[in-house]
Amino acid sequence: MAGSDEKILRYLGLAKRGRMLISGINTCTYAMSRGKVSLVILAEDISENSEKKILKEIRKNHTDFIRYGKKSDLSHAVGQEERSVFAITDDQFAKTILKEIMREIDRRRVCE
Repeated sequence: MAGSDEKILRYLGLAKRGRMLISGINTCTYAMSRGKVSLVILAEDISENSEKKILKEIRKNHTDFIRYGKKSDLSHAVGQEERSVFAITDDQFAKTILKEIMREIDRRRVCE
C-alpha cells in the first residue's frame, strides 16, 4: 500500500476517534437526512444493492461523495467490520480527506 493510501487510512482512523466519522448505510442515511454529513466515502467494492440505496440518499440530500478503497481496508482503519459506506461529519476534515484522496487518484493516473 502506498504512502498516500496509508495517510488517508490514518486520517479516517483519526476522524473515527474524534467522532467525526460514522459508518454503515443506515447510520449514514439518517445523518444525511439530518444535514450532518459533509462527505460520503463509498468503498470501490460496495455491493450493487447497497450502492443503489446510498446513492439515492446522496442525491436526495445533495451530499458530496467519492468512491475510494476496499471495504476491508477502510473498515480496518476505523475499527469496524466490513463496512462499505463512511461519512465524515466535519466540514474541514472532509475537505482534508477529499484533498488527499484526489491527490492519490491523480498519482495513480500518472503512474498508469
